[in-house]
Amino acid sequence: MKLRHIAGLALVLVASNAFALTGEQYLSQATVRPAQARKLALKTYSGRIVAEELEQEAGGSGLRYSFVIRHKSAKHEVGIDAKTGKVLENSVEGEHPD
Repeated sequence: MKLRHIAGLALVLVASNAFALTGEQYLSQATVRPAQARKLALKTYSGRIVAEELEQEAGGSGLRYSFVIRHKSAKHEVGIDAKTGKVLENSVEGEHPD
């Protein structure tokens, strides 16, 4: 019985970390931590984060978290400034994301 619980817990942990933050090399430049940026993104558009990236991109401070958030069949991209926490983007994810 204990083995079944351990196997179930392992499956949950693997499934909850199915994606990883790309752009980790920029973390030292970010004032906003990834967990805080995730909360801001999900407050902006509720759903489940299916992809996340920390990237240098024009607009705001030049460093941003980009989250793809799925809600039912829709996907949104939410951009959070990594230095200020300001929402930079909240748009429908296109068929060919950048």
